[in-house]
Amino acid sequence: MDLYELIGVPRDAALDEIKRAYRRLARRYHPDINPGDRAAAVRFRVVADAYAILADPERRRQYDAFGLTATVFEGAGTFGFEGFDFSVESANGPTASTFGDLFADVIHETVGRGAEMGTDGADLHASLSLGFEDAVRGTEKAIALVRRDTCGGCAGAGVVPVAETTCPACRGAGTIRSRRGHMVFAKPCERCAGTGRQRHERCAACAGAGVVPCSQAVPLLIPAGVADGDRLRVAGLGHAGSRGGRAGDLYVTVHVGTHPLFRREGDDLHVTVPIGIHEAGLGARFEIPAFDGPARLRVPPGTQTGQRVRLHERGVPSRRDGRRGDLVVEFRIVLPAVLDERSKALLRGFGAINVEDVRAEWRRDAPRA
Repeated sequence: MDLYELIGVPRDAALDEIKRAYRRLARRYHPDINPGDRAAAVRFRVVADAYAILADPERRRQYDAFGLTATVFEGAGTFGFEGFDFSVESANGPTASTFGDLFADVIHETVGRGAEMGTDGADLHASLSLGFEDAVRGTEKAIALVRRDTCGGCAGAGVVPVAETTCPACRGAGTIRSRRGHMVFAKPCERCAGTGRQRHERCAACAGAGVVPCSQAVPLLIPAGVADGDRLRVAGLGHAGSRGGRAGDLYVTVHVGTHPLFRREGDDLHVTVPIGIHEAGLGARFEIPAFDGPARLRVPPGTQTGQRVRLHERGVPSRRDGRRGDLVVEFRIVLPAVLDERSKALLRGFGAINVEDVRAEWRRDAPRA
């Protein structure tokens, strides 16, 4: 670790330049500005220790000449070392401690806490069943969710302010010291973030996580034209992020039921309309129901079963551009269930007048015996 790089100044920087760089970093990482941010507290303490060496002319001269090891050995214990033997004998062999060993715990804590703090919330997935008409017209439905929401007791911070007292864990020292082999290692106190003063404590409502589980009914706006299998995304309605992290999104898969009359193909609606034999022969005009109001329908004279007409822009609104599809009407000729003698006589007379063989073309395509 180079203390000049840590502060952000060149090696030939003047004292005023070092002071300015230190003040800038102190304002950025000070525990009072970053309450509950333990990684910032560790960074602040390391920056302060580096400044203490570089701001002292004698200790800076020793650091420039011999490096950090000599400075610590001469009594600059601000980096958390006490009683470390830097002699050649202790520095050799498989059990020798290295400079990386001394900072292993601090680096591990900083990385681990950085990953823990500001974690984004996970996405949430749900499904919703809709009626055919609601899918075509659009609607609003309430969907029940079980999700992690921001803790109301600490507003997601994981800690709550308390009356300032001396930290009971480190007794105001700001560091916790432990012995490892032939050295004494000091690291910032977790409970007070290295300040020596306890201004916050873990939120009891969320146990410091910043989020709590909750059940809620959320109103969901279903756009017109949603189709079976479509997936709707609602930003920010997934699990809440911990300690200020971004909330996840909610993804809802829609399942649309069937309709007794209409079926959907893309944005087009298809419907089969029964017509009488007289309407098929003479033609007719009448209204049929549609989702945007009754549609006026014309049956051409001589209409056959299976014949179709297309009513433009009377189908389903497109979710892409809002334009409606078409309504495709297929005709099916229906004979009366019971014919009286007069009706039968009229049909016989009709058959005598129209002697065309209606099965001639059909017979041409039939297999030969």
